[in-house]
Amino acid sequence: MSIEMIKQHYPVVIVGGGQAGLSMSYRLQKKNIEHLVLEKNQLMNSWKTQRWDSFTLVTPNWQCDLPDHPYDGDDPKGFMNREQTIGYLQRFADKVKAPVMEGVEVQRVSKNESGDYQVVTSKGEFSCDQLVVASGGYHQPIIPRMAERLPETVVQIHSNQYKNAGQLPEGSVLVVGSGQSGAQIAEDLHLEGKKVFLAVGNAPRVARQYRGKDVVEWLDEMGYYRTSVDQHPLREGVRDNTNHYVTGRDGGREIDLRKFALEGMELFGTLDNFDGQNLTFQADLNENLEFADSVYNNINSRVDSYIAENNIDAPEGYQYEPVWQPETEREQLDLAASGITSIVWCIGFRPDFTWLDAPVFNGKGAPVHQRGITQAAGVYFIGLPWLHTWGSGRFSGIAEDSLYLSEAIESALADADQSVCA
Repeated sequence: MSIEMIKQHYPVVIVGGGQAGLSMSYRLQKKNIEHLVLEKNQLMNSWKTQRWDSFTLVTPNWQCDLPDHPYDGDDPKGFMNREQTIGYLQRFADKVKAPVMEGVEVQRVSKNESGDYQVVTSKGEFSCDQLVVASGGYHQPIIPRMAERLPETVVQIHSNQYKNAGQLPEGSVLVVGSGQSGAQIAEDLHLEGKKVFLAVGNAPRVARQYRGKDVVEWLDEMGYYRTSVDQHPLREGVRDNTNHYVTGRDGGREIDLRKFALEGMELFGTLDNFDGQNLTFQADLNENLEFADSVYNNINSRVDSYIAENNIDAPEGYQYEPVWQPETEREQLDLAASGITSIVWCIGFRPDFTWLDAPVFNGKGAPVHQRGITQAAGVYFIGLPWLHTWGSGRFSGIAEDSLYLSEAIESALADADQSVCA
């Protein structure tokens, strides 16, 4: 936006210019609701700067369905790579043409004396009637304090800084964490010929293809992606779940850490500490591997039941049988003797909403909401994992979430207008 176009007060301010923020802008434009999008960096910043070179989506392309912007390529059952994903999102941004200010950091939001929300930014102050937080929940990279005690000669980066094996020094690498990012980065380094040590956490895994279809396709048919938080057995606890590891690389395949072990990757349990010489690990490698496999088999069993109940003609099913077992639980590793010269931390992010002064958070600092609507009138969230359904934090559920919230905002603004007129 040009300086001449910027106003001091808006009916709605959206914080965040990713797919969630632009989806909200698209919906509000359709309803002729004036608004401003504030983006700390650039539109779609995390996609453009925080993905490794070999990154691919882990869900099939057909699940990309932003508001009036479905997947527009020629491989719906494939998996877009980094550049293709950025292209898809850029075409969405070009379509939306959001009223956005880039390079603007929101520093404080609080109620002012008139009852509006005062938005203090690095480029001045604004006020608004309604505030939409669309900045996601992945803000502060988690690196444990024990990292401070590691030798300065060991290069340490977080998963959001990883690009490729070439950015790391010669020598072995320790990948800490086996969620989606950790498993895929460990695979990337392994395929590039790096000696990889992997600290395995309790992340679950899932098959890529099962009984003739991608498992995502089966789960979609079974209605899983339409299940809301309120309907899920774990209720709000599902928001704390770790994502299943799988990959869309090379057309899509499953990731089996046991297979990597057969090929020379060294697996350990959860990283616990560094005593000045040795990295120490919890004795839970076998437990974590078995948990991942149990989830894998459980999902397959649910698909089996669905196929049987609906008399679907499909190839025979199977139960995964481990191809490798750890002989012992290795609880320490001499850092120098191992040849480890770099560590990639893949243990997630913490949310940071300290800039928002509103009574909408629980004891862990996470927003409390019902489908994105908080108890603080005029404050909304979008783009969070399991905001409403599994797809809320992905490309498949934001269209529905943004429509729902835009209608809530439209109603709230109308009620406010009627109150003023009365």
